[in-house]
Amino acid sequence: MKVSKHSYILLAPYMLLFGLFTVLPVVMSVLISFTYFNMLEFPRFIGWQNYSRLFLDDDVFLIAIKNTLLFAAITGPVSYIACFVFAWIINEMSPKVRALMTLVFYAPSISGNIFFIWQIIFSGDRYGIMNGLLMKFGFIYEPIQWLKKEEYILPILILVQLWLSLGTGFLAFIAGLQTVDKTLYEAAAVDGVRNRWQELWYVTLPSMRPQLMFGAVIQLTTSFAVADVSIYLAGFPSVNYAGETIVTHLIDYGTIRFEMGYASAIATVLFMLMVGTNLIVQKLLRKVGE
Repeated sequence: MKVSKHSYILLAPYMLLFGLFTVLPVVMSVLISFTYFNMLEFPRFIGWQNYSRLFLDDDVFLIAIKNTLLFAAITGPVSYIACFVFAWIINEMSPKVRALMTLVFYAPSISGNIFFIWQIIFSGDRYGIMNGLLMKFGFIYEPIQWLKKEEYILPILILVQLWLSLGTGFLAFIAGLQTVDKTLYEAAAVDGVRNRWQELWYVTLPSMRPQLMFGAVIQLTTSFAVADVSIYLAGFPSVNYAGETIVTHLIDYGTIRFEMGYASAIATVLFMLMVGTNLIVQKLLRKVGE
């Protein structure tokens, strides 16, 4: 530390802010999860009661965790692979076309009230775009309440989330592909690499490990933290909690009921799920190129 003191001095402002506004809140949330805290009284230690209530008595949480895991299992890998495939294809285009296509793919993730478009598409009356098309071609004769029927809510939310997921991870992959050393492909050809798939596995992906890791963290975190798409499209709460996720359950107890101890327990469970999943993904990404 004495030898590298200048580096530590430069890191100190960021590490101080990171500790105060990220590490400390996480630690405090874990500690509060073992208490009863209603924002009016001083927190009272109750041990594991919040967690036992969460998994044994809270049926809505079980629905939420099932929906969240389904979201993560589908939107996480699919959006991750889609981001890379689109980035790989777009990277082969001319610079001007590449810039335009990057904007087209990235725009949905930064659009404001983009859910309004999907509300029009899946509107429950005959003027909704989906109902209008299906009725026009004779597939249905009465409008379907897409966002009011349990069997349709979750598939629609997953579809919209996939559409929104081409964001930061996509940009990271584009940037990573731009930084791959072209001479590595020539060296690989000398060593026996004969096609694009071999180039991808033995050269491109190993050279992009930092971007691949960043994209994995972003996509998994986004898929586990789904909330806005459910609230805007399916309502809060959704019909029979069909669109409930861990984060919407957290919002319910943290910002409406003000049961902060219970909300912190929900947040801690979500945090552990994210950390565990990211550790598994890191282990898998280390095998890329082997």
